[in-house]
Amino acid sequence: MPVLPETKSYDVLIVGMGPAGATAAYELSRAGMSVLGLDKQTHPRYKVCGGGLSVRIDNILDAEFKTVVEHTVYGVQFSYGGQDPFFIESPSPIAYMVMRDRFDYLLLEKARRAGTEVHEEEQAVGFLQLPDGVEVTTDRGRYRTKVLIGADGANSLVAQRLFPGRRLHRMPTLESEIGIGQAPVYPGQGKVLIDLGATQRGYAWIFPKTERLSIGVAEFRGRPASPKDVFDRFVRDEKGLAGLSVPRPIGHPLPLFNSAEAAQTGLVQHRAILVGDAGHLVDPLFGEGIYYAVRSGQIAAASVLGTFHDRRRTLLDYELAVAREIYAEFRVASRLARIVYTFPRLCHRLMHRYQEVIDLYYEVLRGKQTYQTFFRKAKGVIKASFRELLRETLSLG
Repeated sequence: MPVLPETKSYDVLIVGMGPAGATAAYELSRAGMSVLGLDKQTHPRYKVCGGGLSVRIDNILDAEFKTVVEHTVYGVQFSYGGQDPFFIESPSPIAYMVMRDRFDYLLLEKARRAGTEVHEEEQAVGFLQLPDGVEVTTDRGRYRTKVLIGADGANSLVAQRLFPGRRLHRMPTLESEIGIGQAPVYPGQGKVLIDLGATQRGYAWIFPKTERLSIGVAEFRGRPASPKDVFDRFVRDEKGLAGLSVPRPIGHPLPLFNSAEAAQTGLVQHRAILVGDAGHLVDPLFGEGIYYAVRSGQIAAASVLGTFHDRRRTLLDYELAVAREIYAEFRVASRLARIVYTFPRLCHRLMHRYQEVIDLYYEVLRGKQTYQTFFRKAKGVIKASFRELLRETLSLG
């Protein structure tokens, strides 16, 4: 009979060592927990991704991550179906662009230096809930853990196996990256491009890196008949891409937050919790996920540590903290997304007219406004403008 490998035990086992998993691992390891991180791939690993980090990441990560920033963004060039472009600039940065292989590897190595035991090229295949933890079986061994963190992305196996009935919505996304070498940055130094008319109910983008362009399209509401046709049309119609041979795009699901679904499914199941994309913690307005992956990893680590230090606390503290800090924001972002993607042409025109509203949104990206305060102030700006327009009309009459 084959000899089964010894079952090793850990305080916390993390499946998936992307930004969410690596951040949680780092916070737990530096607090003295025994942590095992599993990843089915080897890092650094190339990943096609927009790689956008809102500048509020400065508030939750130390400055080491800036060593891998490829491009600092000061504004957005908006267009509609390749037409009517306009640029709204900010005096200070609103976002950073990173390559995911370098960014993720930096966070992984940070966790490893803090004491996390990392097993790469090891695939988790089975999970068994125990009274005091979870048993995890992989293609190389078997482990026991007091807490399991699922950080294994939009197609999370942890969510599929340990969160029965969890069937959350995912939107189709196509992305490609093209090397441009030392060619001038497009759409320009300090800029990114967002086209609200390139898709039916979503947007297309061009995000520049040091010597590459990330190009993509995503639907945020409804489903297109052919995402590939949408992508090809955007590449064909975008004048700045003329003459460039854009590689075939890669598709992946975008696990956007959905308020109704989130109310029915939790992020905690016994001794298992979900973070980042596995928990569908992706901004429903423009699809930002990396910031929320990092932040949810931090919140998860704090909640886990709380249960180890105080028997009165439970892992449900994590779910409550996410509801307060992230879900409250996402619900407002969902309202904005319904408006923007139902009336994209009108919103494109209004953004041009009310550039101070975009300036307010930039403050959200800096962490100086919340979606809740932004929504309230933006309504005030537009209402005041309409009142002024009405007074001018009446005086002319």
